Amino acid sequence: MTALLGTNDVREVLKRINNGDKYAKLVFEAMAYRVAKEIGSMAAVLKGHVDAIGITGGIAYSEEFVTLIKDRINFIAPIYVYPGEEEMLALAQGALRVLNGEEKAKEYV
Repeated sequence: MTALLGTNDVREVLKRINNGDKYAKLVFEAMAYRVAKEIGSMAAVLKGHVDAIGITGGIAYSEEFVTLIKDRINFIAPIYVYPGEEEMLALAQGALRVLNGEEKAKEYV
């Protein structure tokens, strides 16, 4: 989105879309399409054994973006939306718990 529209601010992109910018709408919808496609490909790798799908990050604040994704993947598994940009902190805290012996590392095969 940044490369094509010059911004990574979804609010700005939505403002442009609401002002009639068809290219911004195309890029926004293409990005949601790509995310849905990637989720679908992961479901295929897991042979359909998907317990849940989590959507997170700053873009998860955009109801419009989340809806575009949900419309394509809602048949796979329950979808949970956690807006915010705390992924890296959560990953680091999880790794620290493993390193400190507080929990065992999970293996996904």
